[in-house]
Amino acid sequence: MRGIFSIVGLLVVLAIVGLLVKKQLGSQVAVPAPAGMPGVSSTATPQVQSQQIQQQVKQSVEAAMQQARPMPDEK
Repeated sequence: MRGIFSIVGLLVVLAIVGLLVKKQLGSQVAVPAPAGMPGVSSTATPQVQSQQIQQQVKQSVEAAMQQARPMPDEK
């Protein structure tokens, strides 16, 4: 008898999890590009968008590397 209740309980939990997953996957909406990336066009193909984002990241990393770091005071 305990085995039957265990199996029924597992099936109920599985059904609930399945419904939650279906609800989550069904409610996915395309997220617009962040406002901080003005050079990325939303009408371009994903490959072109990816390349544009990579270039922007590379430029921002290079700009950050060019900034001088403050030197710590020696003790």
